[in-house]
Amino acid sequence: MTKKLIILSLCASTMLSAQSELDELKSLLAQQMKTTQALQKRVVQLEKKQARQSRITKSQAKKIREAKKQIAVAQTQQEEQPTVQTAKTFDQKSFLPDIALILDGSMVSRNVDNSTYESYYIPGFSSYDANEEAEIPFNKNRGFNLNYAELALHSTVGPWFDADAIFHLKADAFEIEEAYLTSRSMPYGLRAKVGKFRSEFGRINSIHQHAWHFTAQPLVFEGLLGTEGVNDAGVQLQWVLPTEDTYLMAGFEALQGNNDISFGDTETNNLYIGYLKSSFDLSDDTTALAGASILHGKNNEGGNTDIYGVDFTLKTALEGYSTLMWQSELLYRNKETSTETLKQAGFYTQLIYQYDQNWAAGVRYDDLYKNLDAQPDDLDKYTAMLEYKPFEFTKFRLQYTYDRSKVFGINDERKNTSEILLGVTIEAGAHGAHAF
Repeated sequence: MTKKLIILSLCASTMLSAQSELDELKSLLAQQMKTTQALQKRVVQLEKKQARQSRITKSQAKKIREAKKQIAVAQTQQEEQPTVQTAKTFDQKSFLPDIALILDGSMVSRNVDNSTYESYYIPGFSSYDANEEAEIPFNKNRGFNLNYAELALHSTVGPWFDADAIFHLKADAFEIEEAYLTSRSMPYGLRAKVGKFRSEFGRINSIHQHAWHFTAQPLVFEGLLGTEGVNDAGVQLQWVLPTEDTYLMAGFEALQGNNDISFGDTETNNLYIGYLKSSFDLSDDTTALAGASILHGKNNEGGNTDIYGVDFTLKTALEGYSTLMWQSELLYRNKETSTETLKQAGFYTQLIYQYDQNWAAGVRYDDLYKNLDAQPDDLDKYTAMLEYKPFEFTKFRLQYTYDRSKVFGINDERKNTSEILLGVTIEAGAHGAHAF
């Protein structure tokens, strides 16, 4: 009896277990059928949507085809009709050059009165003639000076040339400072210039006065080339060599030779200039510029004059907008006269600290260290300046100069001069950037 009960219990248990598994499978199948129905419904919806989009696309394509047909018909009708020229209004603004106006003035305190100062000359390098007006272009008088108003014009002249003209307007004169054409698209790194321009001999000669770091011209340039430097009519050809890591430029100029301090024989063009300029990075923050130049021409006594120049500039970037720049230039002259060959030389060296975008300070030393026999050989000058630029195109400069290079022709007295100068320069309009 007991065995029968045990067997019946096992059978009942097995049947219950099988029924449970069957119920579970039915439940899973029901869920799977619901999922399949949902997916089928989603597929139907997507097919309907795709069909609608296809109809829209076909409609759009039909509209595009109809629009193209209308355009083709309109073009055919336009070609069949006679062409009518429509007048266009002339736009003068499109042909105007870039125009810049630069004003430069100063207030000067000096220990020499104006009439005496106008008679100065540098012994061994220049002379004084009471019948000729002194050529002192900047800061001539104690008190107030309007040195010049500079008008600069620049325009592109077709695909081949740029045209530049720079005029100096003064109280009693109108001067053509520069007027020249520069090529735009010469091959092989070549560039040409023709007209009246400042020579790129040396470092500072080509830079205009308002872009100098000091208000006065370096003493060696005034002594060997006069207050105007080398600024003459002629032609220039420059070639930038195809170097990779170093900028290297060679230049040649042929000028008329109107500079009568060292040249001046202008029966024909007689002044020839050659130079080689280089720029390279010494580090990520430091750049060096170096150059060598030569001038050769006839002087007004019929002899040859040769001037050799070397220049070196080192500029390093500090924190922010701060920079430190050291610049030096040396000139040496051989000038043949009817009786002798004059061998003279001089240099300047200057240090400029740019504190930020607004403030800068600097010092410069000038020296004419080689002079003629029986002439003083201690002609030098010391200069210190402080500069403030409240805006990019406005500059105020306070400068002190102690000068031991001058003799005053009124009484032929050599006198050391002390000068305090407050200068202001204002630029307005489109003006090209100057070299640092």
